[in-house]
Amino acid sequence: MKSYILTMAIALLALLKLQAQGPPITADKPIMLGGGSFTAKTLTEIRKTERGTFTYVPLMLHYLPTANSLVAVHLPYISYSFNTNEEDGSGLADIKVMGKYQFFRKDGTGKTFRMVAKTLQTLPTGEALDVMELSTGKYQGYYGLVAGYESLKYGISNELGYNWMPDGTLDEFRYKLGFGLPLLKPQYPNKQLNLYFEYTNSWLTERDWYQLLYAQGIQYARKNVTFDLAVQVPLVNDVDEGRRLKYSLFLGTRYTF
Repeated sequence: MKSYILTMAIALLALLKLQAQGPPITADKPIMLGGGSFTAKTLTEIRKTERGTFTYVPLMLHYLPTANSLVAVHLPYISYSFNTNEEDGSGLADIKVMGKYQFFRKDGTGKTFRMVAKTLQTLPTGEALDVMELSTGKYQGYYGLVAGYESLKYGISNELGYNWMPDGTLDEFRYKLGFGLPLLKPQYPNKQLNLYFEYTNSWLTERDWYQLLYAQGIQYARKNVTFDLAVQVPLVNDVDEGRRLKYSLFLGTRYTF
């Protein structure tokens, strides 16, 4: 009987460890769910810039063929309103296809460290709006590494990668750093309230632009549903006049099954 209780306690601890925090909001994490699982999600971004306002609404479908691999497709809609004499409009943005493979994992009691190789292929299906990550009308290939540490008390995620645009000028070195802080004790059924502090460094090599962005987010999760809210503002905005970011507002939800 004692051995049965011990086994159940260890299993519960492992479950709580994986549910200590949900996925970051504007960043990424290397922790994956079990093989065969699906996640349907959206993360609407309302981006306010000197050039205009862009509302980006993606439908994202993620599937894990195995416990250490993921494939996904992002089908986005965008509407845009310019402050210049450019024409306003709406329609399909650039479709994205993502792949991830977890190649390193080290677990401890109430903690885990993992690393993932990631690629994001952007198809030129959107209008040529020259809006980073949303709609450029040009092919792009992103290749990066994601590393993350997570415990019952906090989580840290890092992502380093390069975005290649062979027929354009949006080649970019990208580094993201995120911190997650759970506000509730781990419990079952899953119930979470998390704060996120996320930084994005973006160097556009051909245009000689640099941005350092900070996102403050909050996340609520109940069982297999998650709700996200974040505001992102520039700390460093070394880009051309008229193209600078003022702020972005993110609203998202996820459902895993």
